[in-house]
Amino acid sequence: MDQLTITQLKQSAGDSPISASVDVQLQSCVTKTTKSGKPYLELVLADSIDQFTLKIWENLPQFKSAQKLPAESFLRLAGDWTQNQYGLDAQRWDFRPLNASETADLLTGDPETSAKQRQDWQTITQLCQDISDPRLHALCQLFTERYGLRFQRTAAARKNHHARRGGLVEHVAQMMRSAMALTTVYTDLNTDLLITGILFHDCGKMWENTYPETGFAQPFDLQGEMLGHIPLGIDLASRLWSEMIGDSPKVWNDLFPLSSDVRIHLLHLIASHHGTYEFGSPTLPRTPEAIVLHHIDNIDAKYEMFKQAYNVAPELAPGIHQKQFPLPANLVTPLAHYPKDAETPRSAAPTMVTATATEQVVETSKAKPVPKKSPKPKTPLAEPPPQPKLKEEPVKTAPKKGKEPEDAPELEDEFQAQPFTGDLF
Repeated sequence: MDQLTITQLKQSAGDSPISASVDVQLQSCVTKTTKSGKPYLELVLADSIDQFTLKIWENLPQFKSAQKLPAESFLRLAGDWTQNQYGLDAQRWDFRPLNASETADLLTGDPETSAKQRQDWQTITQLCQDISDPRLHALCQLFTERYGLRFQRTAAARKNHHARRGGLVEHVAQMMRSAMALTTVYTDLNTDLLITGILFHDCGKMWENTYPETGFAQPFDLQGEMLGHIPLGIDLASRLWSEMIGDSPKVWNDLFPLSSDVRIHLLHLIASHHGTYEFGSPTLPRTPEAIVLHHIDNIDAKYEMFKQAYNVAPELAPGIHQKQFPLPANLVTPLAHYPKDAETPRSAAPTMVTATATEQVVETSKAKPVPKKSPKPKTPLAEPPPQPKLKEEPVKTAPKKGKEPEDAPELEDEFQAQPFTGDLF
């Protein structure tokens, strides 16, 4: 029997049952009733990446034992799995508690995701280490040392994108890589400021979307609910800045640009990163670094939404997948890459075409002249029968003012009918 993660199980299960086991943590167990009044259990189960809901009906042997499970239990579910429009379902299945070693492995996450997040954290700390501005460098070091562990178990969102334990690390690292690529093209951007702004832009989510050290449930925090991550991020950056300045402000004040300017530009990046008032920013982006950060943030979030949607969206037709919220429309399978090592067939190579104002020359290999066709003899059309002459009446004209020039052309000559002697087609 294969051992799968929740995401792998969702990707593999379909109409036909598959045998697999999955390690999870119980998030909640609620007793509900059907329309006919029969009770059933609704379990919400999660791992480090994903979650799903499982219903246990009253007539199943697991009903009574599942009712007794304590909250946040670590379990292994094994059985035959199917999936329909309502989600995953289990047949001939059972569960048992995880031992200490299995629990530790589950909290660490699947090996692929764990390795990626470790690499992403190294990317973040290295780029912060490379910051030249001593104030921003010291601020980033203070942040990563004090809040690094909490930051690494925080999600970038509760749903929609990077909504998993460690998702904020993946999001921030990818944004930093994108920023470094853009600064090679837009060389006037302040790289130190942009990297620091990316590190801090979502730091308030450590009170909105963080996970406990031993679980996959995101608890709700009073500060996160009352203030939101943008005000919390501004407050945290301001407090760390004041702590960094400490008792020797003169040392920092002698630097250029002014420390007060550096601070306000950083706070502006945090405040404006949602881009518009409608999406929660208290101010609009007013610097190149601010608008770049906003768009990098949006691109990475949307790209992640597409990746997740392709994994779960039902196929409506070949290459067309059902719309997944919050994306705006049905999805279409991306175009495959042309193989880099493929050779272009000679017969498919385009011909060289050059043109001037008066001619177009097409270069081909050994083009043979095309023989001219002799023109078809032109057959004149039959002359129309004579029409009866109408009685001519004198036409009254207005009196002329002045004398016409003697050389004025007779306009009626231009409109005399000429016999048609050409081909119709």
